[in-house]
Amino acid sequence: MNATVVKIGGSALTDPAWLSQFAAAAAAAKRPFVVVHGGGPEITALSDRLGVGVAWHEGRRVTPPEALDVAAMVLNGRVNVRVVTALVAAGVDALGVSGVDGGLMRAGIVENGALGRVGRIAAVRVELLRSLLSLGHTPVVSPISLGEDGAPLNVNADDAASAIAAALDADELLFLTDVPGVHDENGTRTCLDPEEAAALIDAGVASGGMRVKLSAAMSALDCGVAAVRIGDVRVLFDPTAGTVLRPVSLGAA
Repeated sequence: MNATVVKIGGSALTDPAWLSQFAAAAAAAKRPFVVVHGGGPEITALSDRLGVGVAWHEGRRVTPPEALDVAAMVLNGRVNVRVVTALVAAGVDALGVSGVDGGLMRAGIVENGALGRVGRIAAVRVELLRSLLSLGHTPVVSPISLGEDGAPLNVNADDAASAIAAALDADELLFLTDVPGVHDENGTRTCLDPEEAAALIDAGVASGGMRVKLSAAMSALDCGVAAVRIGDVRVLFDPTAGTVLRPVSLGAA
């Protein structure tokens, strides 16, 4: 059974109207999904309230142990429950899990620990996801994952979605964002190949969160995912919406 992997995140996750729109679109699509979510703005807001410092490096959150506690509270708790609630209300049989649950995602620490408790996915327990999908469930995955030392790691949700899509041999990986697609100096691109995406990153046209999304998209393509689309909620039901990335060998049209 192939599935579509959908990554959601950003400030949209605090917008009940957007969540309802997303959930309705997911229900109407009537195909198997795995949803991977972030929650960065809420992590930042709670960190500020608790007096936990927030730092970034090339679009990635620096996560010392105290910041990991905040990330886990937000991602495994607030956001995961909120997304599951919206999907269930729309008639989707959603089930919330983190990367720690059942050892779903195992990760290694990146950059020799320079970013703190930040990891990159090394393995996905794909049979667990397939079992949930075969039972008609829609897994909603928090990217907090299990480190090699047995303790949790914070993993960028874009990277987690990319790893899951590759492990599942997904039909498509969708990155939902608050813009209609990837922009260059001429506007929104309908298609990109990995070389063009890399050029946008190198030129600084794609920066911050979009840089991370493009990097994760290229990683997914390298791992065998046939297509990645980046755009707003319309990508769930409109195959022409967003910016599609495909390997050079398949063309980018």
